[in-house]
Amino acid sequence: MLWTRREFVAGSLTVAASSVMKGVTPVGDPTSYGATPTPLQRCWQQMETYAFVHFGVNTFTDKEWGYGDESPDLFNPANFDPDQIVESIKMGGLKGLILTAKHHDGFCLWPTRTTEHSVRNSKWMAGKGDVVRAISDAARRHSVKFGIYVSPWDRNAATYGTPTYLQMYREQIRELMTGYGPIFLVWFDGANGGDGYYGGARETRKIDQSTYYEWSETQAIVRNYQPSAIIHGQTVLGDMRWVGNEKGYAAETCWETFTPKEANGRPLAPGGIKGSDLKTGERHGSKWLPPECDVSIRPGWFWHASEDASVKSSGELFDLYTKSVGRGGLLLLNVPPNRDGVICEQDRKSLVGFHRLVERTFAHNLLEHAHLIASNVRDRQARFSASHLLEAGEKTFWATDDTVTSPTLEVRFSQAVEFDIFRLKEATQFGQRIDAVVIDVWDGSGFREIAQATSIGICRIVRLNSPVQASGVRIRIQSSSASVVLAEAGLYRTPVPAK
Repeated sequence: MLWTRREFVAGSLTVAASSVMKGVTPVGDPTSYGATPTPLQRCWQQMETYAFVHFGVNTFTDKEWGYGDESPDLFNPANFDPDQIVESIKMGGLKGLILTAKHHDGFCLWPTRTTEHSVRNSKWMAGKGDVVRAISDAARRHSVKFGIYVSPWDRNAATYGTPTYLQMYREQIRELMTGYGPIFLVWFDGANGGDGYYGGARETRKIDQSTYYEWSETQAIVRNYQPSAIIHGQTVLGDMRWVGNEKGYAAETCWETFTPKEANGRPLAPGGIKGSDLKTGERHGSKWLPPECDVSIRPGWFWHASEDASVKSSGELFDLYTKSVGRGGLLLLNVPPNRDGVICEQDRKSLVGFHRLVERTFAHNLLEHAHLIASNVRDRQARFSASHLLEAGEKTFWATDDTVTSPTLEVRFSQAVEFDIFRLKEATQFGQRIDAVVIDVWDGSGFREIAQATSIGICRIVRLNSPVQASGVRIRIQSSSASVVLAEAGLYRTPVPAK
């Protein structure tokens, strides 16, 4: 006879109660393994998706990288609507946005005191406008988190490449960190040095990116004024790593941990780490540095009219979601405003469709109606039972005894179910523990393997090539570097497109 979920939990409770009555002290939580995330990192990773908003003079010059000699008057979004921009981001289910307050051309979207190359000297709003203020205020109105991108490379500044520029750059960061409310993420680019306007010099300037910026001092400014902000700078500044490409996906095997190493005996710097290493991470790395997977909804990062017909579809965005969030990373999706200062309708349509697809796919966990049988439960205590895999939360999980590193979880259904997505989540406060897992289905006479996966971490999505029907599923943890601690498990069916 198949037990219901309620009966399974009740059985576990009976075992735990009898142990206590006999005077046996229940064991505590598992011991953490390896590097673990900070509370700030855990909160940030749970966002899953957020947006880049590339906007500036490049929007009006049809360039990706401005040279630095552009007139501020070029920036003139006559119908600028910060609420429309933020609403579009929210419609895509994205939890935050990062505005390019300054790109490589040096043009500042706020009326900074540090340079004349800013909105203060543009025709837009007669020099009284402040894009950073408008977007940050709109983000708060719509409960979307606000972040800042501020390029360390400045092709306009006459002092770039000298110590004097660092004073200007850090003052820009202070202005942004102190004048616009809470900031959830600060993004530093790895593009540094090259040809530029540089105040009229029109020359090529090279810098040693590993030493020039003295990143520890810049980091201290952010930490001082915005202690709750995640810092992006590959592995240099400690909270995350760039995934090593701008295509929006991590490697099939992608570890949350990484060990920053000096390159050729020199300190690491943004842009100084091999992309293939960043894409996979490092098993047993010394630091918890999850990958952020950045990609644009269009071929370019800034808006270009020629790309209006090349916006990624909802299905393409969903595929990227499974290969970024579904591989332990975060999806940073760029959505650039056009010259009117709004998000184009085709971009909005794609965002809405993407959000609906994610919501509909993960709305119903097929395991909710199944009977779960774990081969081992830690100390036979109900608080560690497999039933907790159906409860999203920080404090509930299925855990095994310390010596059990290859348990199985058998799932039985009263009738066959159809699915094409399998999702697992480790309780990462205890570290990344699982090395390999296999998924089997019952075909009526026995179990057969249908999928394998390696790294799990905060989220692992296995997407099958085609739907599978089964009345039973078995999850086999092939190997784990420590006892298993799983927070969630789920089987899902992506919606069938309407004909």
